[in-house]
Amino acid sequence: MTQHIRSDSGMVEDNGPTIIYEDNAACIAQLKDGYIKGDRTKHILPKFFFTHELQKAKEVNVVQIRSSENSADLFTKSLPTSTFKKLTKQIGLRRLKDLQ
Repeated sequence: MTQHIRSDSGMVEDNGPTIIYEDNAACIAQLKDGYIKGDRTKHILPKFFFTHELQKAKEVNVVQIRSSENSADLFTKSLPTSTFKKLTKQIGLRRLKDLQ
């Protein structure tokens, strides 16, 4: 999907692995080790752990990021004003009055 957006917007295509920023250490361990059957994962079918295969094939690279630096939080939860402003600046979002 990112390659499609890059090519349609005229950006340089990147043939390297897609970087996935993750702030959950348990999720990162699950991605690196593959399907681990445990009390919390016993109801999840192994076919849903395909991201482990993508990582082994070097199509994706999972990188741990601090929760306070995770810009995806802008789209998934309510944030304190200071964190909101920091993350919007991080992704390059500006207010309309700042552009005038």
